[in-house]
Amino acid sequence: MKDYLVRATAAGAQIRAFAATTRELTEYARSAHNTSPVMTAALGRLMTGAVMMGAMMKNDTDTITLQVRGVGPGKGITATAKGNGEVNGYCMVPDVMLPPNALGKLDVGGAFGTGFLRVIKDMGLKEPYIGTSELQTGEIAEDLTYYFATSEQIPSSVGLGVLMNKDNTVKQAGGFIIQVMPFISDEVLEALEEKLKTIDSVTAILDSGKSPEEMLEILLGDLDLEITDKMDVAFTCNCDKERVEKALISLGRKEIKDMISEGKDIEIKCQICNKAYYFSPDDLKKIISKCI
Repeated sequence: MKDYLVRATAAGAQIRAFAATTRELTEYARSAHNTSPVMTAALGRLMTGAVMMGAMMKNDTDTITLQVRGVGPGKGITATAKGNGEVNGYCMVPDVMLPPNALGKLDVGGAFGTGFLRVIKDMGLKEPYIGTSELQTGEIAEDLTYYFATSEQIPSSVGLGVLMNKDNTVKQAGGFIIQVMPFISDEVLEALEEKLKTIDSVTAILDSGKSPEEMLEILLGDLDLEITDKMDVAFTCNCDKERVEKALISLGRKEIKDMISEGKDIEIKCQICNKAYYFSPDDLKKIISKCI
């Protein structure tokens, strides 16, 4: 199934909802960054959350960045999404290996421990909006639910999941975000809460062959669900050699001279997509001439 997300409303616009399947983009990130299973799960969940939150932005060029930072061995992960469905992300420590948690699942929470979630929204204004909340479990979905409640005062339910194959490739990935409006009736809220108590895991739903639309049908089908939009999502990175060259220039003449003195090609990898760029000593000599 190709990666995409859907937007929807329910109960006469008393509820808004998003659901996505993100297996391809999560697998791309796993392959690019060579992440361990637990970090693949963490990054996949965060990117899925980010791409759905990106769909909440007004403009295609608006961006949202989610940063998880903790004291655990994983240290942190970052995901950035645009309003047009583009998303990317990376791990500070991609190769963390941990035993399963008490439920026999990948221990994403154990990878981060205590820490914080930071949400940065860039909507083209002078200053970006920055919201921060403490990690509740480190499992990402619960932390986003807590962020929405405390920083944006929007009661929400967030479900995120990544299921791995035995060869550590990604079998399924996706999620949902359900948010209630301030004018929601007690009757509708109670019906939604009861439904959420019975829902299977995101990966179980996707692994049974269900689509994002069908995921929302399971959650909100009894509440006059209306799918309002569908959008492709994908892992993208705008890096190129020119951008990397500008980064080299910013290092200054001394640093570049030291690279030239080694007499060897240097390799620089993009932090976002891990693509490698190579510069010969002659390339570096041309670059140093552009330094101030």
